[in-house]
Amino acid sequence: MQASQRLRRSPMSNTLYYQPVQKAEACCLPQFQTLDNHLSYINGSHGFYHSPSTASFSSNGSSICHQESQPYLSDVRQSSETTNYGSPTSGSCITDGANDFMHKLKELETVMLGPDSDFLESYDNSLPNSVASTEINSWRQMMEAMPRRDLKHVLIACAKAVSDGDLLTAQVLISELRQMVSVSGEPIQRLGAYILEGLVARLAASGSSICKSLRCKEPASFELLSYMHMLYEICPYFKFGYMSANGAIAEAMKDENRVHIIDFQIAQGSQWVTLIQAFAARPGGPPHIRVTGIDDSTSAYARGGGLNIVGQRLSKLAKAFKVPFEFHAAAISGSDVQVENLGIQPGETLAVNFAFTLHHIPDESVSTENHRDGLLRMVKNLNPKVVTLVEQESNTNTAAFFPRFLETLDYYTAMFESIDMTLPRGHKERINVEQHCLARDVVNIIACEGIERVERHELLGKWKSRFRMAGFSPYPLSSLVNATIKRLLESYSDKYRLEERDGALYLGWMNRDLVASCAWK
Repeated sequence: MQASQRLRRSPMSNTLYYQPVQKAEACCLPQFQTLDNHLSYINGSHGFYHSPSTASFSSNGSSICHQESQPYLSDVRQSSETTNYGSPTSGSCITDGANDFMHKLKELETVMLGPDSDFLESYDNSLPNSVASTEINSWRQMMEAMPRRDLKHVLIACAKAVSDGDLLTAQVLISELRQMVSVSGEPIQRLGAYILEGLVARLAASGSSICKSLRCKEPASFELLSYMHMLYEICPYFKFGYMSANGAIAEAMKDENRVHIIDFQIAQGSQWVTLIQAFAARPGGPPHIRVTGIDDSTSAYARGGGLNIVGQRLSKLAKAFKVPFEFHAAAISGSDVQVENLGIQPGETLAVNFAFTLHHIPDESVSTENHRDGLLRMVKNLNPKVVTLVEQESNTNTAAFFPRFLETLDYYTAMFESIDMTLPRGHKERINVEQHCLARDVVNIIACEGIERVERHELLGKWKSRFRMAGFSPYPLSSLVNATIKRLLESYSDKYRLEERDGALYLGWMNRDLVASCAWK
């Protein structure tokens, strides 16, 4: 759920420009610092870091699930001899020196992958020694027979044992997996480390308790924002989402004089940088723009303050480009938004933006109120000219645990593989990016249920059904924007693909669709 439940999203969220540097204070500049000093960065490009549009994959917060007594990855402790890698108290975004980095990496893996499964040990101890020994030996023989100890095969077998309630099998496979995964290895090894944490947390039934202890384990806000910046730059998914949404809004509003954009996850507000630019260059002059920003708790934490920060920065940008601009703050969970929160005024043409946010709104499988469909009906009653939808193309909402596990494994395998194309495997910050921006989503999907499971993605076909039931009809996407996105992807890797079908754009990695974008009216 959203901020009203105080569950924290791990934001794959809005970002501007990230430049690798040597000093922590430079590495972790607040997002709009460059904007405040000069605006020339907007059209710039820096190595493999691309010019910002913005983006956000919320990784909502949620969830590395564990019991207080169990030291999982999110609970790496600081000793008197060493500084915890990536901890809120580290005071730096980076670790100086290869030896120090490797030491802290080893510490992280030791804590994460160490023997912390007291609940499994207690189960094992309850069995007669001869029975336990016989069963374990049998399963170890099975493991040795697995072809080349294939990690994906073992992860699936472990998830199946967890799904079936076969605790002894799960125990043996978890023990084996601890020797196979690594937060610094191949993509499947790195993803496997976080999946393993999710499986252990699920067995410990700790999904409901983790969210209460996450806040103190998060990095300092400036560090978190730095990780968000880097994730945005190394993955084109977020830029794709914002570029396609902005293109639809610009096309719909090309002849309007007063434009009101309602953004249901404003985050840092950086999606609107390029759109304000585009409106500034519009023939005949720019329209009067008003942006209503609906907040989320992770974004507020990362930017180090409330929505007034976003309003001031966007206002400064608009003034520099001579665009009439107003900002309306709505610091409220998307699930709780009412019409009176939106500050709608007569004579405005409305655009509503749902970029990487609707999957956090609970539906009929979580709440009898069905906030997801109710929100769409409310928006339709506002009579907007265009509504943009950008979502991860994944099915993790109502699926039972095991098929949901298989979907998560497939989806995030593609994402972790794509990260390897732009961020060297030995990069010191890659572990922090994956841990704080992706791992929480993975663990939440695997370990949590009910209201605690806030990562509830749906395939675009399901979203289309919801929009049609609410009274919407498709709005065509801009072919000009499609061509721009294709050029963007060429600067990353030829393994990315862009496909237009059934009135929507799909961005994928090789054969896997990862993000879908469409517009409605």
